[in-house]
Amino acid sequence: MSLDRPFFLSRRHALGIGVAALAAGLAPLRPARAAIPAGTVLKVGDQKGGVQSVIEAAGLLADLPYRIEWSQFPAAAPLLEALNAGAIEVGYAGDAPTTFALAAGTSAKIIGAVRSNPQSTTILVPGASPIRNVAELKGKTIGTGRGSIGHYLVLAALKANGLKPDDVKIAFLLPSDAKSALAAGSIDAWSTWGIYVSQALMVDGARAVVTGTGLMSGLSYQSATLEAISTKREALTDLIRRFAAARLWALENSDAYAGIWARTVGVDPAIARHTFGVERARPVAIDASVIADQQATSDVWREFGIIPKRLDAAAIFDPGFNSALPA
Repeated sequence: MSLDRPFFLSRRHALGIGVAALAAGLAPLRPARAAIPAGTVLKVGDQKGGVQSVIEAAGLLADLPYRIEWSQFPAAAPLLEALNAGAIEVGYAGDAPTTFALAAGTSAKIIGAVRSNPQSTTILVPGASPIRNVAELKGKTIGTGRGSIGHYLVLAALKANGLKPDDVKIAFLLPSDAKSALAAGSIDAWSTWGIYVSQALMVDGARAVVTGTGLMSGLSYQSATLEAISTKREALTDLIRRFAAARLWALENSDAYAGIWARTVGVDPAIARHTFGVERARPVAIDASVIADQQATSDVWREFGIIPKRLDAAAIFDPGFNSALPA
């Protein structure tokens, strides 16, 4: 897609691709309206440029047999806090913060899974930093979100390199604050993900010290409250179905989606394309491999004392929503 093409043309073209590519495959899977009570409302938590943007870009938010109330959050932690408080009924977040929330007693289960390239989570340093590897982070301050996938990468990288958590200082910051702190020299490194990595590498001149490759599963989840699973299962199934179909559309139409997403988030389309090119996020069934990877993530959290006791990964999933995935 040409970068100087007007946005409305790109958006119209992308929506056309989405509807044409997915309508035939989605229509037979769409639940009968009678299965979803009239007036049903789903309270959905999202992060800017996340679930809502991809479903909308794929043209799959039209003709919903229920109403969605979207709530946008700056990161996974406040989203999952809202899920715990019942302010939202379903929300999308990475495996590490989801583990953190469920281990803390959030009354929810995982109902959908997406797997991305773990390389999209990265520990960054300024371009002029002398730090070249994980060992050289010893004694330094790393910014990241508490319980985030960035936090998990820090611990996993330290463990893999024979270091202990107290060999570094972790400053718990939201992404916008961590970005500013790194630029100001208040922290030595930043462990972050997705669009923040692309912006730092392409705009700020940052450099990667280590990525999540070989250290992380790359899983993210849709989690729903137990009450919503019990009372709004058909609507949740439809949401999972639309999100999965939209993610597949985005994989096949990454340039078109990048233009839409860049406009939504307010970044250069080249940064959006870089983010998607690295992530390659795709829906996956909740199966034995997902549960095993989640158990490994949970066990690392427990080993480092981030969660109080071992979490049985199999118990926090509801695989019954696998039927929502496109064939």
